[in-house]
Amino acid sequence: MSKKVAIMGYGTIGSGVAEVLEKNRESIARRVGEEVECKYILDIRDFPGDPNESKIVKDVDIIANDPEVSIVVETMGGVEPAYTFVKKMLLAGKSVTTSNKALVAEKGAELIHIAEKNELNFQFEASVGGGIPIIRSLNKCLTADVIEEVSGILNGTTNYMLTKMRDIGANYEAVLKEAQSLGYAEKDPTADVEGHDACRKIAILTSLISERQVDDRKIETEGITTITTADIDYAKQMDRRIKLIASSVRRPDDTFDILVAPFMLASDHPLYTVDGVFNAVFVHGNMLGDAMFYGSGAGKLPTASAVVADVVDMAKHPHRNIPVHWDEEELPIPDHREKTYQYYVRTANTGREILSAFNNIDFLEPTHGDPENSVFVTPEMSGREFEQRAADLHILQRIRLK
Repeated sequence: MSKKVAIMGYGTIGSGVAEVLEKNRESIARRVGEEVECKYILDIRDFPGDPNESKIVKDVDIIANDPEVSIVVETMGGVEPAYTFVKKMLLAGKSVTTSNKALVAEKGAELIHIAEKNELNFQFEASVGGGIPIIRSLNKCLTADVIEEVSGILNGTTNYMLTKMRDIGANYEAVLKEAQSLGYAEKDPTADVEGHDACRKIAILTSLISERQVDDRKIETEGITTITTADIDYAKQMDRRIKLIASSVRRPDDTFDILVAPFMLASDHPLYTVDGVFNAVFVHGNMLGDAMFYGSGAGKLPTASAVVADVVDMAKHPHRNIPVHWDEEELPIPDHREKTYQYYVRTANTGREILSAFNNIDFLEPTHGDPENSVFVTPEMSGREFEQRAADLHILQRIRLK
């Protein structure tokens, strides 16, 4: 006897899941108590010569109607048809795990509820942080805490690009081209470089710690497309590093300040040294204090490993729902402009014009690559106050300090 699994989507992650199930067959069987075998792979394409060619099916109902299949892996990406297919599997009595952050961010609460109602499971460890076990940690290991903050570098593509810009002095266009040639960035890199990928992930994490649905479309999101080598040089002058940070901080009324944006991190910040394609998540609990989760945030096998960990967990708990507290009630998101920060500002205006708008500011020495513009750091102020003061200036760049 063996547990039968089906995989929906045979791309990078789906093929990785099949590989992990095969390569680690013996150790997985020891942990589950019986073998776990992939019976079907759903994909519209043909894979002649592939080791799993005989398992390819093109009709989702073949999987849904097979009583032998008890666990389904979804690695198709996107909301549709993934949502329709996952819902079909849950209603057919099969537990589901997914790496699909778009699906989880938009439909997570509903799918968790369907799974709970049917004594099944819907799990999604690989949807945030690739191989980093952050979802399971929040759901199981940190349940004695009230999580007051979760912030992180949640996109390896942008972190790689910003690291290369800093280390070799290359501009944005050059490092993007290199990231694409290495397979770190997609042909259309918009989801990564505009911050949408990190936004979906922080929405998922906030939904878990707030136990309510977070609409990622309402989160203020900025990408890295405007970051220049001049900004990198000024960050070095300040002993800081620019990172794309997704941040969620609990307020006293149990709403959350949520933001995705580039930050200039001080050298004592825990995320300062996280470079390259690595991800890291910083968590602060009211009892735990500070904790960091660090590792490979993307890639075929690290992500597949997290998916298979969910498979093992569900295989060990057949016909028993593993609770995930995430209600469909939407969490209100306060105006991000109420939050206070110091700001790095690069502007084409003169010192006199700047001083008429801002006071108590610190000017930075011009860099060789940016001799004509004025650069300064503001005192701490709300985003709304910054907008008002800067309204009559020609702002080339502004980055929050953390």
